[in-house]
Amino acid sequence: MKRTQFLFLVVAGSLAWSAWSHRPEAIHDAGNPYHSAVFRTAYGGLPDTSNALFTGSGKCAGCHGTDANHYASIAGQSFPAVPMPDGWDVNVTDDWRSSLMANSAKDPFWRAKVEQEVALNPGHQLELEDKCTACHAPLGNFAAEHEGQEFYSMAELLLDSLALDGVSCNACHQQAPAGIGTRFSGELTFVEDTLYGPYGGGKDEPLIYNLPMNTYVGYEPVYGAHMLQSESCAACHTLITETADLEGNYTGGEFVEQSTYHEWVNSRYAPQVWEGEMNDLQQECQGCHMPQIDEPVIISSGYAFLEPRTPYGLHYFVGANAAMLRLLRDHVDELGLTATEAQFDSTTQRTLDLLQQHTVELTASATYNGQGSAEVVVDVVNKAGHKFPSGYPARRAWLEVELRHPETNEVLWASGERTADGLEIAGVDEAGLTSWEPHLDVVTSEDEVQIYEMVIADVTGSPTNVLERADTKLKDNRLVPLGFSMEHAVYDTTTLAGAEVMEDALNGNFNRDASGATGTGADRVTYLADLGGVYTGAAAPVVHVRMWYQSMPPRWVNPMFEVEGEAIDWFEGVFLDYAHPDLVAEVTPEVAVVGVAELTQQAGRIWPVPSVDGQITIASPFPAGAVYEVFDALGQRVDAGATPAAQFELRLPATKQVYTVVIHYQGQRWSGRAIRG
Repeated sequence: MKRTQFLFLVVAGSLAWSAWSHRPEAIHDAGNPYHSAVFRTAYGGLPDTSNALFTGSGKCAGCHGTDANHYASIAGQSFPAVPMPDGWDVNVTDDWRSSLMANSAKDPFWRAKVEQEVALNPGHQLELEDKCTACHAPLGNFAAEHEGQEFYSMAELLLDSLALDGVSCNACHQQAPAGIGTRFSGELTFVEDTLYGPYGGGKDEPLIYNLPMNTYVGYEPVYGAHMLQSESCAACHTLITETADLEGNYTGGEFVEQSTYHEWVNSRYAPQVWEGEMNDLQQECQGCHMPQIDEPVIISSGYAFLEPRTPYGLHYFVGANAAMLRLLRDHVDELGLTATEAQFDSTTQRTLDLLQQHTVELTASATYNGQGSAEVVVDVVNKAGHKFPSGYPARRAWLEVELRHPETNEVLWASGERTADGLEIAGVDEAGLTSWEPHLDVVTSEDEVQIYEMVIADVTGSPTNVLERADTKLKDNRLVPLGFSMEHAVYDTTTLAGAEVMEDALNGNFNRDASGATGTGADRVTYLADLGGVYTGAAAPVVHVRMWYQSMPPRWVNPMFEVEGEAIDWFEGVFLDYAHPDLVAEVTPEVAVVGVAELTQQAGRIWPVPSVDGQITIASPFPAGAVYEVFDALGQRVDAGATPAAQFELRLPATKQVYTVVIHYQGQRWSGRAIRG
């Protein structure tokens, strides 16, 4: 839907910075007739103003914040109600206000990224800022649309208290149910005078008491089934962008920047019926991100005669991005935030609980031959209802496998170790975005690391972090959810990418079990560690296996700092303090000592890497007569044949890029990376 074009606001540097740190004005004056001073202080700076379409969260907080009389928003309330001053306060305002949803318009990484995109493609400023604010500042963006504007700008956002309210109450509860789940990329639609909620749909439920909302905010509260459905998340959590070339010209192509909603659709958790039976694993997005409790709750303060409602959805809105929550906690005043440090701490802990308890299942087994050779088999299962990592394409997870001396605890061999500052992956991140790790089935050296990530490329095929230049995926081996299928109708928005993971998904163990059945949401990686140069003792080394998650990897973010801008400069000044990854899971398997012949695989090798002239030598783990295949970076097979010997030479194609060599022998497979540089 287009709007009438308006004169774009240009804000000078000093004004822009004052707006950047602007805090909304006091939300109540002393003459407010509706609530006491105790209620007003509970709002804590939330805006209670209105625009052409929405009201701010401060108006909602009057009834849905902390109840000074201890009746409402307390779990386990009875009927008739009794004061519960020591009860569990579950008010939606305070649980929401320290979430990334509440702070989406004040997120300094997002602001810096928008500034970078605009600086690189200034001719697209109006379109870029309008698209980005649609999801991050919907109360400002769609009110402007409602009044006939064609575009909504970052300059307007910085001076708009309702835009700065982020994804607040009305952004969800005012969404129109018609067509929901079929609109994406920020194409939201809203009703004018209705607020939808999860109650009032059953014949035995208490009637909705609509007088307070009619009187104080001018909306009619009604039951909306879509409030409990994943479709209400779809419009912002599937984003398809238009591709521009390096000169800023649109190519006519599109790129799926993120597709969390469609990843859920392509999972075991979406359908009501699975293989002809009711699906007992069916779960909506709200089930994890707004967990329900069965304890009865009066949902509005000031009306102690109301009957408690159950079940009740906690407005936590947590995902995995604890790093940004820590940054917000430490810069409350600078960023003009309304949550306290303690509230951010609570949301951060909930985020870590979800990440570490409900995201992946990590197991491992290990063997050692008593003469310096060890094998570690790592299995990781995705327990999330979408890919992991999901969402913004910077995010990544990786496996660290570490073998230590049984007596001295010295590190003997490691894949996926962090650098001394803890911010990067040793041996991998030094080159920045110019290179990337392929998906791995077997790891044979310490400089190979299994990283689950999406690598995006521009029209030249070069990796990029500029989202408007995204043209294709060089790699997408992010762990898929249970039930994921390459035959699903929405696979076009949830594709895998890269020769290595495609081969593993079709013939290996990525999303496949031992019988070849797909949809496991799992992956297995085998590590073959040669300790001969550092350790050949009879006692088995100690093995540690960890999975790490990083929302803002420096190698992905750093190119943004090459662009000048106030938001970019501010974020650069604090970024490294919050770039550390979070531990997702850790296991220490028992190591079995076995005979030399009992290790199941042998290490293969390719050298030189890179090869300047394309000539490489391959030491295959299999004898002559195996079948080899060579795939380019886009997954196209460019060579194949029979191996003439266990060690043989091969010439790569003329194009300089990363190639994958796959060798098959009697049901076994080995893959290695080759680079023509």
